[in-house]
Order: sequence, then C-alpha cells, then structure tokens
Amino acid sequence: MIVAGIGCRKGVKTEEVLAAIETALDTHGLSAAALSALATAHFKRAEDAIAATGKALNLPLLLVDGAALRAVSLRALTLSQPSLAIAGTPSVSETAALAAAGQQARLLGPRVAVGPVTCAIAVAGDFA
Repeated sequence: MIVAGIGCRKGVKTEEVLAAIETALDTHGLSAAALSALATAHFKRAEDAIAATGKALNLPLLLVDGAALRAVSLRALTLSQPSLAIAGTPSVSETAALAAAGQQARLLGPRVAVGPVTCAIAVAGDFA
C-alpha cells in the first residue's frame, strides 16, 4: 500500500491538492498509478478539494482520527509549529500517510509543500 497524506490550509482548490501530490510523487519517482489511497486528518473532512482529488484520481480518502495521528507523531520527519498547534501533530500530511499505510509504514521522505498544500508519501511495510 502506498498512501499520499494531505495537509492544507482552509479553502484550497482541487488543482492545488493535485499539484502537491504530483510534486511529491515526482520527488520519489512514482506515478499516480502507484497510489493506493489518499489520507488526511479527520478534522479536514470538510475540505471539498481533498475529497474531489480522491474522486479525480479514483482513490479512496482515508480520514485519520487525532489519536492515530498522535500515535505515529514520533515517526514524522517534519516539525511544523502550526500543525502542532492546530492538530497536535508535527505534520498532518506525514502522520496521516503513516497512520493510513499501517503499523510498519515508513515515509519515503519529508513532506513537500506546494502553496497551501503539503503532501507526504508513505509505504506499507511490505512495500519497503
């Protein structure tokens, strides 16, 4: 399983989410076809652009609760003070990707930021 974790400011556009995903995938030499799912924090469920991106890519959107995000926080590679203040985790995109990809998941690298959207790619342990 390969998961793209998404973090964003309020009110982003679908094109911005897609651009962040494409940039993250390019960084790791992957295509969108490699993705199994998108993931984000449960509190981002009202961000229509994230759901629309999942539909555009024909991928499920996994909503990760705060406890699951915090449980993998020590494995995040990025420390964002705004994310800590709002979500209680050092990076919404990184921790969402890790939590959604499973217990043995690992990040392929730190999140990428494209405008108001961040994206991190995590792979399940059996893909490592």
